[in-house]
Amino acid sequence: MSDERATPLLAVSDVTLRFGGVLALDSVSFEIQRGQIVGLIGPNGAGKTSFFNCVSRLYQPSSGSITFDGLELMRLKRHHVIRLGIARTFQNVALFPRMTVLDNVLVGDHANIASDTFASALRLGRARTAERAAHERALVALDVVGLRSQASAYCAMLPFPVQKRVELARALVSHPRLLLLDEPAGGLTHTDLRDLSELIRRIHDAFDLTVLLVEHHMNLVMSISDHVVVLSFGRKIAEGSPDEVRANPAVIEAYLGAGTAGAAA
Repeated sequence: MSDERATPLLAVSDVTLRFGGVLALDSVSFEIQRGQIVGLIGPNGAGKTSFFNCVSRLYQPSSGSITFDGLELMRLKRHHVIRLGIARTFQNVALFPRMTVLDNVLVGDHANIASDTFASALRLGRARTAERAAHERALVALDVVGLRSQASAYCAMLPFPVQKRVELARALVSHPRLLLLDEPAGGLTHTDLRDLSELIRRIHDAFDLTVLLVEHHMNLVMSISDHVVVLSFGRKIAEGSPDEVRANPAVIEAYLGAGTAGAAA
């Protein structure tokens, strides 16, 4: 157990990503230990979401290595990532508006429903068992985000902060080991932000998760993160504890003129 804990869950080594002549990520390297909440911050255009897209296999880096629990992700297809235990949310809520909350959450569990097409079509025992288990996992995820009572509501009718919680539940239903949160505070009020901070902590504890958080709201990141990594123009310019990063001259310089006060509000 001690050896496992000493090995990083996610190890990023010299990851470079190019879009034609644009260098989105420039030799980025860092590690995430099991059980940590890690904040990934930087001004607009720093490469944060591009990095997320590399981990979830939406983008293929030009060079470098990303290993998850010792397994090289760059050799895997996109649909294999969730089976390893990596789930994510997106900057823009990506729900199915004409489906219920419960059905949207069940979409996130498709990799765990182990029944073949023929059995599902005939409603055989194995298919029914898998369906019941998936239904229960979805309800547990909704309990954690406080939405079981709205399981039958249609997502199109829900306010934006609630839709954000539905997306979180959908990411949690597969019981990931690493949760990637991409701008979860976007579009939320100050009250919503306080609730979100408590929710992330609750999710982290309830699911024994490792969390990588991309966020512009500095107070949120600094209040819940164990470790913070800072990108600027695709390069890592600092990492360390929230206090170390907050006082780092390179970080202060990167945020000058970038609306730091607004981001920290």
